[in-house]
Amino acid sequence: MTKTEQPKRSIAEWITFSIALFIVAIIVSLVGYTWLNEKNQPPILSVTKKQTIREVNGQFYVPFEVVNSGGDTAESVQIMAELLINGKVTETGEQQIDFLSSGESEEGAFIFSQNPRQGQLNLRVGSYKLP
Repeated sequence: MTKTEQPKRSIAEWITFSIALFIVAIIVSLVGYTWLNEKNQPPILSVTKKQTIREVNGQFYVPFEVVNSGGDTAESVQIMAELLINGKVTETGEQQIDFLSSGESEEGAFIFSQNPRQGQLNLRVGSYKLP
């Protein structure tokens, strides 16, 4: 039996091997980091109205902001508004946000014909669906 001798690796081969190994190590580290730090919780949605209500041509614009502080993405987020004056619902409004990923926020406005300052305005998230 004859023994075949392996040829020695050149410096270029060692450098190429080292770079490839370094890139694989970075990819494995990033995947591990993402996996460990991923929030495994459903969307947590909250809606707040902004302080400034503006009146234009007899209509009242009520700006709002909706935030997803949860881990998953929410689709078709439904925002609902009710304006109560003297204890009765006088106007309602509805908004649809198509897509709200984790940590993302969106702004919009409800438009009422009656002054929201003269009653109680309730904003809430009505529903959402998971992608």
